[in-house]
Amino acid sequence: MRRSMTVLLAVATALVLLAGCGAGDGDGDLTDDWPALPAAGAFTPAAGVCQAADFRDVATLAAYQPIDCAEPHRVETVHVGAFPVGWPAPPAGGSTELRGAFAECDTRATGYVGDDWRAGRLRLSVALPSGPGWAAGSRWYRCDLSELTTVEAAAAVVVRTGSLRDALKGPSPLRLGCQQTRGGRGGGVDALVPVDCGVRHDAEFVGVWRAPDGPYPTRQADWAALYTGCRSALGRYVGVPDDGDLRFRSGVVVRPPGAGRWRVGDRGVRCYLWLSDRTVTRSLRGAGPAGLPVRTS
Repeated sequence: MRRSMTVLLAVATALVLLAGCGAGDGDGDLTDDWPALPAAGAFTPAAGVCQAADFRDVATLAAYQPIDCAEPHRVETVHVGAFPVGWPAPPAGGSTELRGAFAECDTRATGYVGDDWRAGRLRLSVALPSGPGWAAGSRWYRCDLSELTTVEAAAAVVVRTGSLRDALKGPSPLRLGCQQTRGGRGGGVDALVPVDCGVRHDAEFVGVWRAPDGPYPTRQADWAALYTGCRSALGRYVGVPDDGDLRFRSGVVVRPPGAGRWRVGDRGVRCYLWLSDRTVTRSLRGAGPAGLPVRTS
C-alpha cells in the first residue's frame, strides 16, 4: 500500500458555552442575573465515537460532531492519547514524538479490532491539534480507523454503520483473504483483487511482517529484506519449511506502507503468496507441503 500518512488537523480552539439563560428578576439590571461563565479550556476529542466526515486536511471545531457508530460514518476514534504537558510545538513528521504516538495508536487499534488492523481493509490515521489548538493548550493525539474499499492504491473510504470493535476477532468480510492478481509490465503484479476462496485465484494474504527501523526501500537491494520477511510469513501461514526451497514453492507479493507513513513509524508490510504458474479454488492456510509443493520448472 503506497499512500501518504494521513494526519488530520483539528482546530482545537476553546469553546465557551453559557451555563444557562435564566430570566431576570425585573430590577432593570441586565448584568447581575446571569450565572458566571465556565472557565475556558483546551478542547479534547472523545474516544469510542464515530464521525460522519473523513477529515483529510483541516477540521474545524464546529465540524467536530461525534455520532453513535450505529449511524453512517467514515471514521471511528479508537483511542485518544496525550503528549507531555509543556511540549512547545506540534510534533513534526518523522519526529520521535509522532512516531511514539503512531506506535501507541497501532497497538490500541490492533487491540480494538482483535487482530492486526492491517489484516483487514482498514486505515489507521493519527490526528493532531492545529497550531492554534496547540497554543490554547491542547496536547492530544487521536487514533482513527476507517474502512477502505481496498488496500491497493485505488482505495476509498467506505461509509459504514456499526463499530469496528472486535471486527477482526473472527471471520469477517473486512479480512483480507484470497486474491486474483492483475498483471503489470515485466510479468509482475500490478494489483490484487479480493475474491472468494472457492473461485479460481492465484494469490492469498498470508500475514503482516514488521520491518525494522531503517530507510524507506527505494533501491532493488532495499526490497530484499521485505521479500525475505514476507516469505517467512508465507511459510508459517501455509505450514511449509522456511528454507531455500520456499522460493520455488510460491512467489510473494509485498505491500509496504507509503513513504509518508514509513516516516512516522508504520513498519507493517502486508504479505501475499503468489502462484504465478497455477490457480487454486481453496485457501492454502495450513495446507502444508502437499498444498504448496516445490515447483520443478
